Amino acid sequence: MIYGIIKSIFINILLGFGGDFMLLTADVGNTNIKLGLFDGDELTCKIRFSTDTCQTSDEFAVELYTFFQIYKIDAQSITSSIISSVVPKVTYPLKTAIQTVTGAKSFIVGPGLKTGLDIKIEHPETLGADIVAGCVGACEKYDGPFIMIFMGTATAIAYVDENHAYHGGAIAPGVGISLDALTQNGALLSSVDLKAPKKAISSNTTDCIRSGVMFGTACMLDGMIDRFIQETKKECTVIATGGLAPLMIKNCTHQIVFEDNIILDGLNYIYKRNKK
Repeated sequence: MIYGIIKSIFINILLGFGGDFMLLTADVGNTNIKLGLFDGDELTCKIRFSTDTCQTSDEFAVELYTFFQIYKIDAQSITSSIISSVVPKVTYPLKTAIQTVTGAKSFIVGPGLKTGLDIKIEHPETLGADIVAGCVGACEKYDGPFIMIFMGTATAIAYVDENHAYHGGAIAPGVGISLDALTQNGALLSSVDLKAPKKAISSNTTDCIRSGVMFGTACMLDGMIDRFIQETKKECTVIATGGLAPLMIKNCTHQIVFEDNIILDGLNYIYKRNKK
């Protein structure tokens, strides 16, 4: 009986005072939703599923519950949650679903939340929550200055200085969007898999498309990095994240570090700054 009382007190201390016994992070993108489960600073589990703007909170709850069952995750061990989202239609249904399944309320990355990132652009409220979280993660790991490349539905390139000030950047169509636009509007052009050909000057249509997409994207990234460095007059660490990033950066001439979980890491850091 005494052991049970001590155990109960210990669990209440972890859940009540720590507030971060287990943290669920959610990065909602236009194509995928990526979930990460943190035990302290350790990312213990990752889950990815497609973004569906038509799903209700109940449908999200069923999906979350199913994933937790598959990966043998105790939903009741999740006591906190934080969401970065660039899809407003999904944000609140997902937030409701998380609370339904775990009982945990979620922070939403946006105005009013402390991030540690000094956003110096004309309309700070318009900056994507995923970019905020990714840059926060990079600030913690690499300090600054750095150039951050996000390769998702869009390709976004951001600059953060040594004082953790975000100065802006550039946005280009994502690789998938560019390839789809090319093949859907070119009657004689068929879609290809994303792998680099052996040489830039290719001798068949398939490799010509691959050359344009793969090497063309790499040249764009290298050129933009050069312009950023020229404008800032600072040598920068260059970091890339996103599903297509590993395929692209190996064709670049600049040294670029790939960070698969930098947005989830950033969400973990933002949560720590705002927890009670």
